[in-house]
Amino acid sequence: MQTISITPRGAQPKVTLTAAAAVKVSELIAKEGDESLALRLGVRPGGCSGFSYQLELDTTVDASDIVNEFDGVRLVVDAESIEMVRGAEIDYRDGLQGAGFHINNPNVTRSCGCGNSFS
Repeated sequence: MQTISITPRGAQPKVTLTAAAAVKVSELIAKEGDESLALRLGVRPGGCSGFSYQLELDTTVDASDIVNEFDGVRLVVDAESIEMVRGAEIDYRDGLQGAGFHINNPNVTRSCGCGNSFS
């Protein structure tokens, strides 16, 4: 049996998902046809600034993961990454420069020109 950490009602989530991001993730999950999927955010070593984000759809939730739900979409962050993304907001943008997820992370002190890595 797995234990899932869920932010108590009224408490501030450690990482948030905008409505636009929740809609896009819902679309991706529907396309995959597996309602058990969740959006997983992780931080991994790499990139020109030291760390890079990893976003993926995942069915696995570990006992140490932090789980929050936004408009029916589960957002999962592993315990090792949470301190580096605490207070971050995941958004989805679709514009002339292209479409994709954008992470606004208040913990970033430096990022590369392409925006794919940070320190």
